[in-house]
Amino acid sequence: MTTAQESTGETAADDRKVAVISGGSKGLGRALVERLLEEGWRVATFCRAQNDFTRTIAEDRPDAFFWAAADLGEPQSLRTFARSVTERFGRIDLLVNNAGVLHQELFLTTAPKQIDALITKNLTAPIMLTQACARVMTRGGGGTVVNISSINAIRGYRGVTAYAAAKAGLDGFTRSLARELGAFNIRVNSLVPGFFDSDMTAEVTSTNRERIQRRTPLGRLGNVDEIADAVLFLTSSRSSFVTGQSLVIDGGITC
Repeated sequence: MTTAQESTGETAADDRKVAVISGGSKGLGRALVERLLEEGWRVATFCRAQNDFTRTIAEDRPDAFFWAAADLGEPQSLRTFARSVTERFGRIDLLVNNAGVLHQELFLTTAPKQIDALITKNLTAPIMLTQACARVMTRGGGGTVVNISSINAIRGYRGVTAYAAAKAGLDGFTRSLARELGAFNIRVNSLVPGFFDSDMTAEVTSTNRERIQRRTPLGRLGNVDEIADAVLFLTSSRSSFVTGQSLVIDGGITC
């Protein structure tokens, strides 16, 4: 039996929700891309250069996955990326500001250019991307923003002052933006992960890793799936009355 759409050559509109994940080529970002695709979302992500993962997914799931090059160090490229996502999928329902850059160095020896780069990549860039995506969300009736912060924002550690300042700024941005965007049915929260196995913690020495585990009430580091579970909770209907909050998931190390 031929439907009216088939007889006229029209195709049904794709009403699957669209997620934007910054830095979705590896680590937590990759886990979120994979799990959201499994749950039926269409997913867009960016990084500076395509890798085997993004290339394979783009080839296997052209209807549901979009990748483009963009750089946290060039915030204007993120606006261009958001426009491309909207042109490709027609909507944005979720933004996860996952991408970030960590540089460890004592404050007194850190060059001004390095400080500026850390603030740009970890605070200015997600703010710019959020503005571009939130404008699309307001036209679509609402959405969700999850900012990935760090326990460095709530507890002091040597050698990460500029990074900590940027992440603390991201938490403050979360609370203020939740106030502004609630009227548009847009929820904004931040996730504050502790130490978990990732590219950022790959260079932690075995001595420091053991020290962290001893100081953590649960006695271990987290894993990427546990962090992804928390992100997905904040994106789901189970958190529909949660906004302006910073959810700490750190095994208790900051308690």
